[in-house]
Amino acid sequence: MLCRFSGIRLEVSNMTKCCSFNSFLRLRSFHASRFLNEEQKSDNDVIKRLPQTLITTADAYTKKLLTLEDTLSQGQEFNVESQQEFSRLSLINGVFEHYKSLLTEVEELQRMANSDPSLKEEATDELQLIIPTFNECSDKLFEHLIPPHPFADKACFIELHPGVGGIEAMNFTQDLYNMYTGYINNKRWKSHVISKQKNESGSGLLGAILSVDELGSYNKLRFEAGVHRVQRIPETETKGRIHTSTAAVIVLPQMGNESDKEMDAYERTFKPDEIRVDVKRASGKGGQHVNTTDSAVRLTHIPSGIVVSMQDERSQLKNRAKAFAVLRARLAEKERKEKEEKERAARKEQVTTTDRSDKIRTYNYPQNRITDHRCGFNIHDIDGVMSGERLQEIIEAVGKYEIQQRAKSLQSLPTCK
Repeated sequence: MLCRFSGIRLEVSNMTKCCSFNSFLRLRSFHASRFLNEEQKSDNDVIKRLPQTLITTADAYTKKLLTLEDTLSQGQEFNVESQQEFSRLSLINGVFEHYKSLLTEVEELQRMANSDPSLKEEATDELQLIIPTFNECSDKLFEHLIPPHPFADKACFIELHPGVGGIEAMNFTQDLYNMYTGYINNKRWKSHVISKQKNESGSGLLGAILSVDELGSYNKLRFEAGVHRVQRIPETETKGRIHTSTAAVIVLPQMGNESDKEMDAYERTFKPDEIRVDVKRASGKGGQHVNTTDSAVRLTHIPSGIVVSMQDERSQLKNRAKAFAVLRARLAEKERKEKEEKERAARKEQVTTTDRSDKIRTYNYPQNRITDHRCGFNIHDIDGVMSGERLQEIIEAVGKYEIQQRAKSLQSLPTCK
Protein backbone atom coordinates (compact mmCIF):
# COMPACT_ATOMS: atom_id res chain seq x y z
CA MET A 1 0.00 0.00 0.00
CA LEU A 2 1.31 3.46 -0.88
CA CYS A 3 0.84 6.52 1.29
CA ARG A 4 1.80 10.13 0.68
CA PHE A 5 3.64 12.23 3.30
CA SER A 6 5.14 15.58 2.23
CA GLY A 7 6.01 14.19 -1.18
CA ILE A 8 7.56 10.98 0.33
CA ARG A 9 5.92 7.69 -0.60
CA LEU A 10 6.23 4.93 1.96
CA GLU A 11 5.51 1.25 1.45
CA VAL A 12 3.65 -0.19 4.42
CA SER A 13 3.05 -3.87 5.02
CA ASN A 14 -0.43 -5.10 5.82
CA MET A 15 0.61 -6.33 9.28
CA THR A 16 2.10 -3.03 10.46
CA LYS A 17 0.03 -0.57 8.49
CA CYS A 18 -2.11 0.61 11.42
CA CYS A 19 0.79 1.35 13.71
CA SER A 20 3.14 2.93 11.16
CA PHE A 21 0.36 4.72 9.34
CA ASN A 22 -0.98 6.22 12.56
CA SER A 23 2.42 7.49 13.68
CA PHE A 24 3.30 9.02 10.37
CA LEU A 25 -0.14 10.58 9.99
CA ARG A 26 0.27 12.27 13.38
CA LEU A 27 3.50 13.77 12.09
CA ARG A 28 1.81 14.75 8.82
CA SER A 29 -1.13 16.26 10.72
CA PHE A 30 1.27 18.44 12.70
CA HIS A 31 2.67 19.92 9.49
CA ALA A 32 -0.76 20.21 7.88
CA SER A 33 -2.06 22.28 10.80
CA ARG A 34 0.48 24.95 9.93
CA PHE A 35 -0.97 25.49 6.47
CA LEU A 36 -4.68 24.61 6.64
CA ASN A 37 -7.53 26.24 8.48
CA GLU A 38 -11.12 25.12 8.72
CA GLU A 39 -12.26 27.42 5.90
CA GLN A 40 -9.70 25.97 3.52
CA LYS A 41 -10.72 22.43 4.41
CA SER A 42 -14.34 23.12 3.53
CA ASP A 43 -13.26 24.23 0.05
CA ASN A 44 -11.41 20.99 -0.62
CA ASP A 45 -14.23 18.48 -0.13
CA VAL A 46 -15.20 18.17 -3.80
CA ILE A 47 -13.38 15.45 -5.72
CA LYS A 48 -13.48 15.74 -9.52
CA ARG A 49 -13.48 12.28 -11.07
CA LEU A 50 -13.43 11.90 -14.81
CA PRO A 51 -16.26 9.80 -16.27
CA GLN A 52 -15.56 6.33 -17.60
CA THR A 53 -15.99 7.48 -21.20
CA LEU A 54 -12.98 9.78 -20.91
CA ILE A 55 -10.99 7.16 -19.01
CA THR A 56 -11.65 4.77 -21.90
CA THR A 57 -10.41 7.45 -24.30
CA ALA A 58 -7.25 7.90 -22.24
CA ASP A 59 -6.68 4.12 -22.26
CA ALA A 60 -7.02 4.11 -26.05
CA TYR A 61 -4.39 6.88 -26.27
CA THR A 62 -2.07 4.80 -24.08
CA LYS A 63 -2.41 1.83 -26.42
CA LYS A 64 -1.74 4.06 -29.42
CA LEU A 65 1.37 5.41 -27.70
CA LEU A 66 2.68 1.88 -27.12
CA THR A 67 2.13 1.10 -30.81
CA LEU A 68 4.14 4.18 -31.83
CA GLU A 69 6.90 3.23 -29.39
CA ASP A 70 7.03 -0.21 -30.93
CA THR A 71 7.27 1.32 -34.41
CA LEU A 72 10.12 3.54 -33.28
CA SER A 73 12.02 0.69 -31.60
CA GLN A 74 11.87 -1.38 -34.80
CA GLY A 75 13.51 1.42 -36.77
CA GLN A 76 10.56 1.88 -39.10
CA GLU A 77 9.85 5.18 -40.82
CA PHE A 78 9.05 7.86 -38.27
CA ASN A 79 8.01 11.09 -40.01
CA VAL A 80 7.30 14.54 -38.57
CA GLU A 81 3.58 13.84 -38.10
CA SER A 82 4.37 10.68 -36.17
CA GLN A 83 6.81 12.58 -33.97
CA GLN A 84 4.20 15.23 -33.20
CA GLU A 85 1.62 12.55 -32.42
CA PHE A 86 4.12 10.70 -30.21
CA SER A 87 4.84 13.92 -28.29
CA ARG A 88 1.13 14.65 -27.80
CA LEU A 89 0.33 11.12 -26.65
CA SER A 90 3.30 11.07 -24.30
CA LEU A 91 2.05 14.24 -22.64
CA ILE A 92 -1.47 12.83 -22.23
CA ASN A 93 -0.11 9.54 -20.92
CA GLY A 94 2.05 11.31 -18.32
CA VAL A 95 -0.93 13.25 -16.99
CA PHE A 96 -3.10 10.13 -17.08
CA GLU A 97 -0.61 8.09 -15.04
CA HIS A 98 -0.38 10.90 -12.48
CA TYR A 99 -4.18 11.04 -12.34
CA LYS A 100 -4.46 7.30 -11.67
CA SER A 101 -1.77 7.44 -8.99
CA LEU A 102 -3.46 10.32 -7.16
CA LEU A 103 -6.87 8.68 -7.49
CA THR A 104 -5.51 5.52 -5.84
CA GLU A 105 -4.26 7.58 -2.91
CA VAL A 106 -7.56 9.44 -2.60
CA GLU A 107 -9.61 6.24 -2.61
CA GLU A 108 -7.29 4.59 -0.04
CA LEU A 109 -7.51 7.56 2.30
CA GLN A 110 -11.29 7.65 1.91
CA ARG A 111 -11.47 3.95 2.76
CA MET A 112 -9.39 4.45 5.90
CA ALA A 113 -11.40 7.50 6.98
CA ASN A 114 -14.66 5.54 6.63
CA SER A 115 -13.56 2.19 8.08
CA ASP A 116 -11.29 3.08 11.00
CA PRO A 117 -12.50 5.74 13.48
CA SER A 118 -9.01 6.03 14.99
CA LEU A 119 -7.60 7.11 11.63
CA LYS A 120 -10.50 9.27 10.47
CA GLU A 121 -9.13 12.64 11.58
CA GLU A 122 -5.62 12.03 10.29
CA ALA A 123 -6.81 10.57 6.99
CA THR A 124 -9.23 13.48 6.52
CA ASP A 125 -6.39 15.98 7.02
CA GLU A 126 -4.33 14.11 4.44
CA LEU A 127 -7.28 14.21 2.01
CA GLN A 128 -7.48 17.99 2.37
CA LEU A 129 -3.93 18.22 1.10
CA ILE A 130 -4.16 15.80 -1.80
CA ILE A 131 -7.62 16.73 -3.18
CA PRO A 132 -6.55 20.12 -4.68
CA THR A 133 -3.62 18.41 -6.41
CA PHE A 134 -5.91 15.66 -7.71
CA ASN A 135 -8.53 18.16 -8.96
CA GLU A 136 -5.88 20.18 -10.75
CA CYS A 137 -4.59 17.03 -12.43
CA SER A 138 -8.16 16.01 -13.33
CA ASP A 139 -8.84 19.38 -14.97
CA LYS A 140 -5.59 19.16 -16.90
CA LEU A 141 -6.38 15.66 -18.16
CA PHE A 142 -9.91 16.70 -19.09
CA GLU A 143 -8.51 19.61 -21.12
CA HIS A 144 -6.27 17.19 -23.07
CA LEU A 145 -9.06 14.69 -23.73
CA ILE A 146 -11.91 16.93 -24.90
CA PRO A 147 -12.03 17.80 -28.62
CA PRO A 148 -10.01 20.94 -29.40
CA HIS A 149 -11.49 24.05 -30.99
CA PRO A 150 -11.81 23.49 -34.76
CA PHE A 151 -9.45 26.41 -35.46
CA ALA A 152 -7.16 25.90 -32.47
CA ASP A 153 -4.03 25.50 -34.59
CA LYS A 154 -4.67 28.55 -36.79
CA ALA A 155 -3.04 31.95 -36.87
CA CYS A 156 -5.48 34.82 -36.53
CA PHE A 157 -6.63 38.32 -37.41
CA ILE A 158 -7.53 40.87 -34.73
CA GLU A 159 -9.99 43.56 -35.83
CA LEU A 160 -10.63 46.60 -33.66
CA HIS A 161 -13.42 49.17 -34.07
CA PRO A 162 -14.50 52.05 -31.81
CA GLY A 163 -17.98 51.81 -30.31
CA VAL A 164 -19.98 54.40 -28.41
CA GLY A 165 -18.10 57.32 -26.92
CA GLY A 166 -16.87 59.42 -29.81
CA ILE A 167 -13.22 60.50 -29.60
CA GLU A 168 -12.76 58.65 -26.30
CA ALA A 169 -13.88 55.39 -27.97
CA MET A 170 -11.30 55.96 -30.69
CA ASN A 171 -8.61 56.60 -28.06
CA PHE A 172 -9.61 53.40 -26.27
CA THR A 173 -9.38 51.50 -29.56
CA GLN A 174 -5.82 52.79 -29.89
CA ASP A 175 -5.07 51.66 -26.32
CA LEU A 176 -6.39 48.16 -27.08
CA TYR A 177 -4.31 48.06 -30.26
CA ASN A 178 -1.21 48.94 -28.21
CA MET A 179 -2.14 46.28 -25.65
CA TYR A 180 -2.32 43.51 -28.25
CA THR A 181 0.87 44.58 -30.01
CA GLY A 182 2.62 44.64 -26.62
CA TYR A 183 1.28 41.17 -25.83
CA ILE A 184 2.41 39.84 -29.21
CA ASN A 185 5.87 41.35 -28.75
CA ASN A 186 6.19 39.79 -25.30
CA LYS A 187 5.29 36.43 -26.82
CA ARG A 188 7.78 37.07 -29.65
CA TRP A 189 5.16 36.18 -32.23
CA LYS A 190 5.39 37.33 -35.81
CA SER A 191 2.73 39.82 -36.86
CA HIS A 192 2.05 42.62 -39.31
CA VAL A 193 -0.53 45.33 -39.82
CA ILE A 194 -3.10 44.68 -42.55
CA SER A 195 -5.09 47.87 -42.11
CA LYS A 196 -4.88 50.82 -39.73
CA GLN A 197 -7.08 53.92 -40.03
CA LYS A 198 -6.11 56.83 -37.80
CA ASN A 199 -8.54 59.53 -36.79
CA GLU A 200 -7.41 62.37 -39.04
CA SER A 201 -9.31 64.99 -37.03
CA GLY A 202 -7.77 64.00 -33.70
CA SER A 203 -6.24 61.15 -31.71
CA GLY A 204 -7.24 57.50 -31.72
CA LEU A 205 -8.12 54.89 -34.34
CA LEU A 206 -11.10 54.54 -36.63
CA GLY A 207 -10.25 50.87 -37.05
CA ALA A 208 -7.42 48.40 -37.46
CA ILE A 209 -6.77 44.83 -38.58
CA LEU A 210 -3.72 43.09 -37.18
CA SER A 211 -2.44 39.79 -38.56
CA VAL A 212 -0.94 37.49 -35.92
CA ASP A 213 1.04 34.93 -37.88
CA GLU A 214 1.86 32.54 -35.03
CA LEU A 215 0.19 29.14 -35.47
CA GLY A 216 -2.11 28.48 -32.52
CA SER A 217 -2.51 32.18 -31.72
CA TYR A 218 -6.24 32.02 -32.53
CA ASN A 219 -6.79 29.57 -29.69
CA LYS A 220 -5.09 31.98 -27.27
CA LEU A 221 -6.71 35.19 -28.45
CA ARG A 222 -10.22 34.04 -29.36
CA PHE A 223 -11.39 34.89 -25.83
CA GLU A 224 -10.70 38.56 -26.59
CA ALA A 225 -13.60 38.72 -29.04
CA GLY A 226 -16.38 40.93 -27.76
CA VAL A 227 -17.21 44.44 -26.59
CA HIS A 228 -14.62 46.00 -24.27
CA ARG A 229 -15.78 48.83 -22.01
CA VAL A 230 -13.65 51.55 -20.46
CA GLN A 231 -14.53 53.84 -17.55
CA ARG A 232 -12.19 56.80 -17.07
CA ILE A 233 -11.83 60.57 -17.22
CA PRO A 234 -10.98 61.57 -20.82
CA GLU A 235 -8.19 64.03 -21.45
CA THR A 236 -10.71 66.45 -22.94
CA GLU A 237 -12.95 66.35 -19.84
CA THR A 238 -12.67 69.63 -17.91
CA LYS A 239 -15.05 68.86 -15.03
CA GLY A 240 -13.46 65.57 -13.97
CA ARG A 241 -16.42 63.40 -14.90
CA ILE A 242 -15.97 59.71 -15.63
CA HIS A 243 -17.07 58.66 -19.13
CA THR A 244 -17.98 55.18 -20.33
CA SER A 245 -16.92 54.19 -23.85
CA THR A 246 -16.64 50.94 -25.76
CA ALA A 247 -14.62 49.27 -28.49
CA ALA A 248 -15.32 46.07 -30.40
CA VAL A 249 -12.68 43.37 -30.82
CA ILE A 250 -13.13 40.65 -33.44
CA VAL A 251 -10.78 37.66 -33.59
CA LEU A 252 -10.85 35.57 -36.77
CA PRO A 253 -8.88 32.48 -37.79
CA GLN A 254 -6.53 32.76 -40.74
CA MET A 255 -7.69 30.23 -43.30
CA GLY A 256 -4.66 30.40 -45.58
CA ASN A 257 -1.59 32.31 -46.69
CA GLU A 258 -2.33 35.84 -47.83
CA SER A 259 0.75 36.19 -50.03
CA ASP A 260 0.45 37.31 -53.64
CA LYS A 261 1.23 33.79 -54.75
CA GLU A 262 -1.89 32.50 -53.02
CA MET A 263 -4.26 35.22 -54.21
CA ASP A 264 -5.73 33.11 -56.99
CA ALA A 265 -6.36 30.28 -54.53
CA TYR A 266 -8.49 32.63 -52.43
CA GLU A 267 -10.56 33.66 -55.40
CA ARG A 268 -11.04 30.08 -56.58
CA THR A 269 -12.84 29.22 -53.32
CA PHE A 270 -15.78 31.38 -54.45
CA LYS A 271 -18.10 31.00 -57.39
CA PRO A 272 -17.95 33.81 -59.96
CA ASP A 273 -21.44 35.06 -59.10
CA GLU A 274 -20.79 35.07 -55.33
CA ILE A 275 -18.32 37.94 -55.24
CA ARG A 276 -18.66 41.49 -56.50
CA VAL A 277 -15.32 43.29 -56.78
CA ASP A 278 -15.27 47.09 -56.87
CA VAL A 279 -12.12 49.13 -57.34
CA LYS A 280 -11.74 52.82 -56.64
CA ARG A 281 -9.17 55.41 -55.81
CA ALA A 282 -7.84 55.36 -52.26
CA SER A 283 -9.07 58.12 -49.98
CA GLY A 284 -6.87 60.11 -47.63
CA LYS A 285 -4.99 63.36 -47.16
CA GLY A 286 -3.00 62.93 -50.33
CA GLY A 287 0.17 61.40 -51.66
CA GLN A 288 1.56 59.95 -54.83
CA HIS A 289 -0.88 57.05 -55.00
CA VAL A 290 -3.94 58.59 -53.31
CA ASN A 291 -6.58 59.79 -55.78
CA THR A 292 -4.32 58.90 -58.73
CA THR A 293 -4.71 55.13 -59.18
CA ASP A 294 -7.55 52.67 -58.62
CA SER A 295 -5.74 50.79 -55.84
CA ALA A 296 -8.55 50.48 -53.28
CA VAL A 297 -10.58 47.25 -53.40
CA ARG A 298 -14.01 46.45 -51.99
CA LEU A 299 -15.31 42.88 -51.97
CA THR A 300 -18.97 42.03 -51.42
CA HIS A 301 -19.94 38.44 -50.67
CA ILE A 302 -23.45 38.45 -52.10
CA PRO A 303 -24.92 35.39 -50.27
CA SER A 304 -23.93 36.65 -46.81
CA GLY A 305 -23.76 40.39 -47.42
CA ILE A 306 -20.27 40.63 -45.91
CA VAL A 307 -18.28 43.59 -47.25
CA VAL A 308 -14.51 43.97 -46.98
CA SER A 309 -12.68 47.12 -48.04
CA MET A 310 -8.89 47.43 -48.29
CA GLN A 311 -6.78 50.39 -49.38
CA ASP A 312 -3.62 50.26 -47.26
CA GLU A 313 -1.32 49.00 -50.00
CA ARG A 314 -0.26 51.00 -53.05
CA SER A 315 -0.88 47.95 -55.23
CA GLN A 316 -4.41 46.90 -56.15
CA LEU A 317 -3.14 43.32 -56.36
CA LYS A 318 -1.97 43.33 -52.74
CA ASN A 319 -5.14 45.02 -51.50
CA ARG A 320 -7.17 42.41 -53.38
CA ALA A 321 -5.23 39.54 -51.76
CA LYS A 322 -5.62 41.02 -48.28
CA ALA A 323 -9.34 41.59 -48.81
CA PHE A 324 -9.88 37.97 -49.86
CA ALA A 325 -7.92 36.78 -46.81
CA VAL A 326 -10.12 38.78 -44.44
CA LEU A 327 -13.29 37.72 -46.27
CA ARG A 328 -12.41 34.05 -45.94
CA ALA A 329 -11.72 34.50 -42.24
CA ARG A 330 -15.03 36.24 -41.63
CA LEU A 331 -16.96 33.59 -43.52
CA ALA A 332 -15.22 30.77 -41.63
CA GLU A 333 -16.09 32.39 -38.31
CA LYS A 334 -19.69 32.95 -39.41
CA GLU A 335 -20.09 29.32 -40.47
CA ARG A 336 -18.56 28.08 -37.21
CA LYS A 337 -20.97 30.19 -35.14
CA GLU A 338 -23.95 29.00 -37.16
CA LYS A 339 -22.90 25.40 -36.59
CA GLU A 340 -22.56 25.98 -32.85
CA GLU A 341 -25.99 27.60 -32.72
CA LYS A 342 -27.57 24.59 -34.43
CA GLU A 343 -25.86 22.19 -32.05
CA ARG A 344 -26.90 24.30 -29.07
CA ALA A 345 -30.50 24.40 -30.24
CA ALA A 346 -30.47 20.64 -30.72
CA ARG A 347 -29.33 20.14 -27.12
CA LYS A 348 -31.92 22.71 -25.96
CA GLU A 349 -29.61 24.16 -23.33
CA GLN A 350 -27.87 27.45 -22.87
CA VAL A 351 -24.08 27.57 -23.02
CA THR A 352 -22.12 30.70 -22.19
CA THR A 353 -20.57 32.23 -25.29
CA THR A 354 -18.41 35.20 -26.10
CA ASP A 355 -20.92 36.84 -28.39
CA ARG A 356 -19.67 40.14 -29.75
CA SER A 357 -22.82 41.88 -28.54
CA ASP A 358 -21.89 41.11 -24.91
CA LYS A 359 -19.71 43.41 -22.85
CA ILE A 360 -17.05 40.92 -21.89
CA ARG A 361 -14.67 43.18 -19.97
CA THR A 362 -14.53 46.50 -18.14
CA TYR A 363 -11.40 48.64 -17.73
CA ASN A 364 -12.02 50.86 -14.69
CA TYR A 365 -9.19 53.39 -14.51
CA PRO A 366 -10.21 55.22 -11.28
CA GLN A 367 -10.13 51.90 -9.39
CA ASN A 368 -7.10 50.56 -11.32
CA ARG A 369 -9.18 47.44 -11.96
CA ILE A 370 -9.99 45.25 -14.95
CA THR A 371 -12.93 42.85 -14.63
CA ASP A 372 -13.77 40.06 -17.05
CA HIS A 373 -17.53 39.58 -16.74
CA ARG A 374 -17.57 36.03 -18.10
CA CYS A 375 -15.60 34.46 -15.27
CA GLY A 376 -15.59 37.28 -12.68
CA PHE A 377 -11.81 37.58 -12.77
CA ASN A 378 -10.36 40.85 -11.41
CA ILE A 379 -6.86 42.25 -11.71
CA HIS A 380 -5.73 45.54 -10.15
CA ASP A 381 -2.99 46.57 -12.56
CA ILE A 382 -4.30 48.45 -15.59
CA ASP A 383 -0.85 49.63 -16.65
CA GLY A 384 0.49 46.05 -16.58
CA VAL A 385 -2.39 44.71 -18.65
CA MET A 386 -2.51 47.60 -21.14
CA SER A 387 1.21 47.15 -21.81
CA GLY A 388 0.48 43.51 -22.70
CA GLU A 389 2.66 42.11 -19.91
CA ARG A 390 -0.20 40.80 -17.72
CA LEU A 391 -2.88 40.19 -20.36
CA GLN A 392 -1.96 36.49 -20.28
CA GLU A 393 -3.38 36.21 -16.73
CA ILE A 394 -6.82 37.27 -17.94
CA ILE A 395 -6.63 34.98 -20.97
CA GLU A 396 -5.74 32.01 -18.76
CA ALA A 397 -8.59 32.78 -16.33
CA VAL A 398 -11.16 32.89 -19.15
CA GLY A 399 -9.66 29.74 -20.67
CA LYS A 400 -10.10 27.85 -17.39
CA TYR A 401 -13.66 29.13 -17.15
CA GLU A 402 -14.44 27.86 -20.65
CA ILE A 403 -13.10 24.43 -19.70
CA GLN A 404 -15.41 24.40 -16.67
CA GLN A 405 -18.40 25.40 -18.79
CA ARG A 406 -17.67 22.70 -21.34
CA ALA A 407 -17.37 20.20 -18.53
CA LYS A 408 -20.76 21.22 -17.15
CA SER A 409 -22.45 21.21 -20.57
CA LEU A 410 -21.13 17.73 -21.26
CA GLN A 411 -21.78 16.63 -17.67
CA SER A 412 -18.25 15.34 -17.84
CA LEU A 413 -17.06 16.13 -14.35
CA PRO A 414 -19.48 14.66 -11.81
CA THR A 415 -18.46 15.47 -8.26
CA CYS A 416 -18.80 13.63 -4.98
CA LYS A 417 -18.37 14.49 -1.34
